[in-house]
Amino acid sequence: MSTATKPASKRGITKRGTTDEHGAGKRAATKRAASKRTRKIGLNAAGLAVFLFAVFPVFWMVMTAFKSNEDINSPVPLPVPVHWTLEHFRAVISGQGLEFGLFHFFLNSAIVALVTVLVAGLISLLAAYAVARIRFRGRASFLVMLIIVQMVPLEALMLPLMLNAQRLQMLNSLIGLIVVYIGSALGFSILMLRGFVAAVPRQLEEAAAIDGASGRTIFWRITFPLVAPGLAATSIFSFVTVWNEFVIAFAFLKDQEHYLLPLTLSYHFGRTQVEWGSIMAASTLFTIPVMIFFLIVQRRMVSGLVAGAVKG
Repeated sequence: MSTATKPASKRGITKRGTTDEHGAGKRAATKRAASKRTRKIGLNAAGLAVFLFAVFPVFWMVMTAFKSNEDINSPVPLPVPVHWTLEHFRAVISGQGLEFGLFHFFLNSAIVALVTVLVAGLISLLAAYAVARIRFRGRASFLVMLIIVQMVPLEALMLPLMLNAQRLQMLNSLIGLIVVYIGSALGFSILMLRGFVAAVPRQLEEAAAIDGASGRTIFWRITFPLVAPGLAATSIFSFVTVWNEFVIAFAFLKDQEHYLLPLTLSYHFGRTQVEWGSIMAASTLFTIPVMIFFLIVQRRMVSGLVAGAVKG
């Protein structure tokens, strides 16, 4: 009897041991899943908090643009207007207090920003390709100089820039302002695009050269599509910087005819009071072209990551 029951007891112990191990593993898996779920909820909550912190000023700007003066001057802050109005937008678009309407200043800003982005992008792309691919004397010094230029405060360059512009009779003109903006954008653009050019495998260019492609074809058909994401990123940076720039434009431009959009905001700061409704309405309108430009370019940032790497 004892010999008959002993194997059965062993089988029972083995079965209970397997069941206990299975239960422990299941509890551990449940605990890991709960920990992962908690961590995910925490990260989502942190991301939502950062998003609300970043979006709240934009929300307040847009809502204030639609508020009446009574709501703006209310002792209790009103997140949403009680009395909705478009009067501030009408005043900004008509150019109240200015010699020209909003479209005139919008055209000036668009010309300056687009010309700066196109010219600076082309020059920086060619310069970045030369720095990344060609070994020449003084290349390291050139890169160090670009970094040093980025560290110089803008205020330290204002006086030399204005003196040179006055000597060249380019002060108080959009052409002189465009030249200054192009020069200020080149340093950052070259440094950023150099990394994208250096990341393009040389084997792609060598294979195209073996197939008989010329240097121009290699650059525009092979290298350029792969560098396009970096060019799009630098274009966004240059466009936003030029579109919102105020200090250089305020120092260079004297006639209202040449004013850019940011300069028009200064006319809404009166000596006795500040027209917050007009300022917020103008700021809301100023952000629309930047958003449109980003939506146009951001597709290129994604599609250009793999374009040109496959030979058709």
